[in-house]
Amino acid sequence: MTEKDTKSLSPSAWVAGFAVLILCQLLGEALVSALRLVVPGLSFPGAVAGMMLLLALLIVRKGRAPAVLAAASGLLGILSLLFVPSAVGVMQYGDLIAAWGLQLLVAVIVSTVLTLLVTVGAFLATERYLSRRQS
Repeated sequence: MTEKDTKSLSPSAWVAGFAVLILCQLLGEALVSALRLVVPGLSFPGAVAGMMLLLALLIVRKGRAPAVLAAASGLLGILSLLFVPSAVGVMQYGDLIAAWGLQLLVAVIVSTVLTLLVTVGAFLATERYLSRRQS
């Protein structure tokens, strides 16, 4: 969707797009909360479940959801503002970060490297699978 397409949407379409995003997150949180009643040890973020619901919605609609795309583009435009609460948390818990900072830094670096390795591995495996399938 181009910027021209998003500007041509009415304000009610923008609100509807935000409502769909919020509704998907709410449904994801509700789904995970309900699953925790059945499986108490479940530790799965509701926001991720909401994103999976949004992905399913976009797949069903074949990506044709201009209001959702416009709302998402608007959120991306102000993404830096969404980091303010985390910065405040860092300032509020400075003593904990000072005490555990090295361990946190090591955990972040190791998890980032592992994530990159798994991502590259998944990409290479998919590429090999698709090249075998085409030949």
